[in-house]
Amino acid sequence: MTSPPVFDSAFRDRLADLIVWRRDVRRFRAEPVDEAVLHRCLKLASLGPSVGNSQPGRFVRVSDPERRAAVVESFSRCNAAALACYAEERQTLYARLKLEGLREAPIHLAVFCDEETEAGFGLGRATMPEMLRYSVVTAVHGFWLAARAHNLGVGWVSILEPERVTAALDVPPAWRLVAYLCVGHPVEEHADPELVRHGWQARVAAQSLLLER
Repeated sequence: MTSPPVFDSAFRDRLADLIVWRRDVRRFRAEPVDEAVLHRCLKLASLGPSVGNSQPGRFVRVSDPERRAAVVESFSRCNAAALACYAEERQTLYARLKLEGLREAPIHLAVFCDEETEAGFGLGRATMPEMLRYSVVTAVHGFWLAARAHNLGVGWVSILEPERVTAALDVPPAWRLVAYLCVGHPVEEHADPELVRHGWQARVAAQSLLLER
């Protein structure tokens, strides 16, 4: 049996810093990302927990300009529709927000859930099949933290049409889009999220999220 590592208070403080400083990045520098660092982050992401050890996450690196353009077009359509849904006072603020870094980010990663994976033999998802997609989210979060530890920024773009993005990337029919990530070196660093900084939504107090029954 291998002895587990000892995580002392100094490590816990650094871990807290990592979590606090994980940001949803929208502004990227043009410099490339080191390939070894990217693959290390992906390897750590693959170690995330998954229901029944099904490991359903599939990362697709989107490099082809035409495919990237299709994603940008999808965002533009969805963003315009979203803007129109808000009341006038919110529209002004919404229009000022930078909600994607698709044009600047050197790396695009589309993250899918393989909903027909045979790995795991269905364990743990007979009553909650959505656990497969939740498992992919844990991989995304692991990648996000690993990237931040390597001083990389990650932006999760959700203002997209999943069906159009999936079609543009020509992936198997059973794959469902969970996340579209922009990855690169951030232009700037902030301790507070952009949506907090620009007055869109304040942080909810952590203690209000815990209920006792």
